[in-house]
Order: sequence, then structure tokens, then C-alpha cells
Amino acid sequence: GTADLCRAYWDMKVANHQNSERYFHARGNYDAAQRGPGGIWAAKMISTAGKYFRGLLNQYYYGGGHRGWENIQANQKAEEWGRSGKDPKHFRPSDLPEKF
Repeated sequence: GTADLCRAYWDMKVANHQNSERYFHARGNYDAAQRGPGGIWAAKMISTAGKYFRGLLNQYYYGGGHRGWENIQANQKAEEWGRSGKDPKHFRPSDLPEKF
């Protein structure tokens, strides 16, 4: 599960595509969940840790404003979507290259 999340994160950075963050979050969690209960557990732990880390950064950079928090919540919903086994392509931007 950890490798799936790392691969999705790497692809997100390589793609460097606007409005694709939720797709990659959903895809990483979906791929991890396909590995069974251990993958779901790993995805949940890593996603939770990432949420708290992003929350700290939001507090530091934006003073806890809504701008960063809304993004964190949107990513969390995408992660839960993927972990539940739903198709991550729901969040895929239409102009994202097929490679991803």
C-alpha cells in the first residue's frame, strides 16, 4: 500500500498538472485498497498523517484560513473515495495525459 501511494505521489509531481491532485490522491488510495486490509490500513495511516502535516502547513502559511483547509478536505474526500473501491477516474481531469 505504501508503494502505491508513493507511486501516485511521484506521478502527481511528474505530471505537474493543474487540478489533478484529487485524482492522484484517489488513485493511490484505490491501488492500495486493492491489496487488501493491509493496503487499506497503510493508505489510511499515511493519508491521516498527510492530513495533519498539511494542516500544520496550512496553519503556518495561511494562518489557518479556509483556503488551505478546503483543499485538505477535498483531498481527504478523494482519498476516502479511492479507499472505498470507487473508481478514481471520477476525479481525473479530461486533459491529463493518458500516461497517468
